[in-house]
Amino acid sequence: MNRRNFFRQAATAGVGAAAATALAAPAIAQESPKITWRMTSSFTKNTDILWSAATDIAESVKEASDGNFTIHTFAAGEIVPPLQAADAVSNGTVEMAHTCAYYYIGKDPTFALGTAVPFGLNARQTNAWFSVGGGNELLNDFLGSYNLFALPAGNTGAQMGGWYRKEINTIEDLKGLKMRIAGLAGQVMQKLGVTPQQIAGGDVYAALEKGTIDATEFVGPYDDQKLGFVKVAKYYYYPAWWEGGPAVHAFMNKEKFNALPKSYQRMIKDACANANQNMLSRYDTSNAKALRQLVSEGAVLKPFSPEILEASYKAALEVYAELNAKNAAFKKIYDSQQAFKKEGYLWNQIAEYSYDTFMMVQQRKGTL
Repeated sequence: MNRRNFFRQAATAGVGAAAATALAAPAIAQESPKITWRMTSSFTKNTDILWSAATDIAESVKEASDGNFTIHTFAAGEIVPPLQAADAVSNGTVEMAHTCAYYYIGKDPTFALGTAVPFGLNARQTNAWFSVGGGNELLNDFLGSYNLFALPAGNTGAQMGGWYRKEINTIEDLKGLKMRIAGLAGQVMQKLGVTPQQIAGGDVYAALEKGTIDATEFVGPYDDQKLGFVKVAKYYYYPAWWEGGPAVHAFMNKEKFNALPKSYQRMIKDACANANQNMLSRYDTSNAKALRQLVSEGAVLKPFSPEILEASYKAALEVYAELNAKNAAFKKIYDSQQAFKKEGYLWNQIAEYSYDTFMMVQQRKGTL
């Protein structure tokens, strides 16, 4: 090859390489566009474990996208009131919310099944039902008519049964009680004589202190200790039979989620899964220490009596029978959860329950 031909071919190759680079750059840019979303939370920054799920999601997406996909997070009340977060997503005011589905049962009681219902799934069952048991698909089929798409993005584990100004030993003690309680649990409690109140988390302490309510449930020891409920109601009951493993969700505007590049959709899905695991881990790490602190501050720890649990279970079944008879969407999801729960407890009571029971005995004996 002579020198002239060599340089001619080299120049041609260079043009080809430059052209390839020019073609590749716009393609890459299109796959990773600059997008900014806003996410409103139903939780205050003071309830930091709940709040941190939103920031976990935003940080994960920003890192995975090299800063091209940014989600700005806003605490409860900074854009919309905490119990209007899903509405803001549905109508496009914001693209995303971190909230609990059961806050919206006023629209349709089926929303409750997205978070927790009385005597429902525990935390492990909830996560399994959503991820591989068909639950996520069923919930999103229902949410589609509201222009919403949701992914699990947190779970508190089994919660406490709340704070009461007086002892609750019998069904009679519940009658006339004004209690802050969310979701379908309020309808069950109503059958037992309680007057349910739905109050946002940030307003609960003041309502209890002023006597607007006589009792409240919230989450568990970690949050309850931070919120100071022991100062205004000393009787602390367990368990929250209405929240055995409540899910918290990232709600997204369905149209805007579907318009995202597939890579960004995957980033959100992975970020939500990470936040989901983080929340449960944080509560499992923090609740024991907080419970000891609460008892040292004067909390009187008491279990609900078998009488109250049995009466509550019966009332819950009545509520479900009524809803199933008139709401096909509710029945479809409820039946799926029931079938999953029956299988779940068939297995749970064999190996894990036996193991945990033995280890709990060792803990009480002080041999751990």
